[in-house]
Amino acid sequence: MIKIKGNIVDVIEKKTFYGELTIENGVISNIVPCEGSSDQYILPGFVDAHIHIESSMLVPSEFARLAVGHGTVATVSDPHEIANVLGMPGVYYMMENGRKVPFKFYFGAPSCVPATTFETAGAVLDSNDIAELMKHDDIKYLAEMMNYPGVIYKDAEVLAKIEAAQAVGKPIDGHAPGLSGEDIKNYIGAGISTDHECFTYENALEKLNLGMKILIREGSAAKNFEALIDLIKTHPDDIMLCSDDKHPDDLMLGHINLLVKRAIDKGYDFYDVLRAASVNPIQHYNLEVGLLQKGDNADFVIYNDLESFIPKATYINGVKVSEGMTPLFDAVDIEIVNNFNTSYKSVEDFEVLAQSSKIKVIKTLDGELVTQSFETDALIEDGKVISDTKKDVLKIVVINRYGDSPISKGFINNFGLQKGAIASCVAHDSHNIIAVGVDDESICEAVNLIIENRGGVSAVGDKKMILPLPIAGIMSDKDGKEVGNLYAKIDQYTKSELGSTLKAPFMTLSFMGLLVIPQLKMSDLGLFDGDTFSFSELFV
Repeated sequence: MIKIKGNIVDVIEKKTFYGELTIENGVISNIVPCEGSSDQYILPGFVDAHIHIESSMLVPSEFARLAVGHGTVATVSDPHEIANVLGMPGVYYMMENGRKVPFKFYFGAPSCVPATTFETAGAVLDSNDIAELMKHDDIKYLAEMMNYPGVIYKDAEVLAKIEAAQAVGKPIDGHAPGLSGEDIKNYIGAGISTDHECFTYENALEKLNLGMKILIREGSAAKNFEALIDLIKTHPDDIMLCSDDKHPDDLMLGHINLLVKRAIDKGYDFYDVLRAASVNPIQHYNLEVGLLQKGDNADFVIYNDLESFIPKATYINGVKVSEGMTPLFDAVDIEIVNNFNTSYKSVEDFEVLAQSSKIKVIKTLDGELVTQSFETDALIEDGKVISDTKKDVLKIVVINRYGDSPISKGFINNFGLQKGAIASCVAHDSHNIIAVGVDDESICEAVNLIIENRGGVSAVGDKKMILPLPIAGIMSDKDGKEVGNLYAKIDQYTKSELGSTLKAPFMTLSFMGLLVIPQLKMSDLGLFDGDTFSFSELFV
């Protein structure tokens, strides 16, 4: 039996009182108001309502060791990334690794593997696979349905996946960037209940008014907090907070606690903000996470104040799992699994022979997953189109990691590199190798570093840097802090030495292959127009 006193924050009843918790066998057996006062506050633990654990470049067990130090006790996790590499075994890998630590991982069944037929992925999950996954208690929902055209136009395979979730009463996550009017009505009408892809207040409000729940996303690349947080005033029961993608250096600094702090600092209702970080995701996804009520699992966080939101201690099922930001459980053995089969490349493989004097260019938007496009005069030398650093039009390439095939080449704006190249095998959603650089030699070096390590992120300039990611080519087998520190060094080198002007160059790079988000992207099969859902010519 454990007894803990403090200022108990009851988010359900919207009240705070000094009292004592009694915990028996991991459950809150009693809550008694007391006379007196305390300088510590007891709050429900926070839940990330939508995240791809793989984006942290950590396996679940190492992710947990960082997250508990920020007051996170659970995640609603879509193992979509590893599923695109390894299929069903990848989903089971995440579940099994997550079970080895005292943290509450709730996984979904990835609905779109591969995300499109316009790229090369490592696996396929069909509706029979989804139905099989739905039998597992650990699978809480059908993960984001990115194939919104398939929903709207009633593709039989897409509808079969949705029906598999409905048959067992599990919610269905959405992914509908910019969708509105009759299209969003039809999308929601198919049974899809959430969206984390809103980047304007108006679009989010339209979806809320049609019955959707909106997840306010603030990750390492996509940052929609400022645009959407006002919704918490009018729709407090229908808002959740999520990261979607969180790189390891950012995870070291904070998690959902930082969003809670920002919202409260802006003057939003204290209880409404906490509701978005705990009650709403727990109730929507039917999670076995406690909310500081009698009979609940003892999942809570203790703070010395409600200004910093830096935890004093985090408890899961009545067990203290962190003291401050230090985890109180050990790292576990990590199995290496992968699917990587491509040969080293030569400089000549990256040449682009000029077919005309004008090219289409992808325009990145810092902090957004959507892109724009424009046309410009190509910089041509010896009959070949090369990067134009003066106009910040750099070469971008995507290489099939699952086998040898021709390299896809294009050009991109707003990365800001003045020398060298960066490359990554974290490239949504198929996780082929993607690279941007100012010259073919640097691009080739950066890509071959990834191939040598069977996955990773690399930067090449006056020196070469690599963070190896041997697990599925997207996750490390090392300690979370070690990974975070090395990633931070590579990220800083990319900005300070190579010249990138982006807040998160590697996270942005990883989304330049995400074909389901408009406008212009790159797959290993070519330049892709997300508006028309078809390939586009590089030359105009």
